Amino acid sequence: MTEQVTTGRPQGPARCAAVLAWPSGSAVPPGLDPEDFRLALLEDTYEVVAGLELVTPALVLDPPDQPDAEAVTWPGTPIVREATLAGAFAALHALGAETAALIAPDAPDLPPLLLGKLFRALGTAPAAVCQAEGAAARGNGLVALAARLPLPGWLADALHEVDLDTPDALTRLRAAAPRPGLVPQGPGWHRLRTPDDLRFLDPGLEGWESTRALLEGHPLRG
Repeated sequence: MTEQVTTGRPQGPARCAAVLAWPSGSAVPPGLDPEDFRLALLEDTYEVVAGLELVTPALVLDPPDQPDAEAVTWPGTPIVREATLAGAFAALHALGAETAALIAPDAPDLPPLLLGKLFRALGTAPAAVCQAEGAAARGNGLVALAARLPLPGWLADALHEVDLDTPDALTRLRAAAPRPGLVPQGPGWHRLRTPDDLRFLDPGLEGWESTRALLEGHPLRG
């Protein structure tokens, strides 16, 4: 990994991108250890956010004690222990963040450009989402949610009932907003929540090194 220097309090423009190390109902490809697979996805997703310019990477833990998850980050990375999106945003704001994005831990090949689009959308809206593609049987949910901080009351209230795995998360957030346009949608991306989702991985795309190494000997489905 390329060393990423971070501080406990982001400096302006104070933007933070945090990966959620939360329990997942993801199905593990046959032959792989569930914990190894989870950590590989988490590490690669963290590497995506750690490579963003002018953005402080962070990790959100639930349950709070996950030394193996913390080990995928560089020293100095802010670690937040929260069980809700609203709580995570509030904790990041307490660290100095003025805008933040929360990212699902199973998007190891997420293009950094898509996160950049979410932060740019915050120039005209209080929140923005990257919706999950594929996995239709599970519902879509979100890959990432970005917001200005502190959260407006309507969004904070909604996020006590909605997370990135909520199938109709975008619909519910827009319903909670005074106007649907306050939650714009950027380009979508895929998450790896079922073995069939591995077909979305592009071997020619740079990144996702830990996941790639773990999947050696397990051909991707075309």
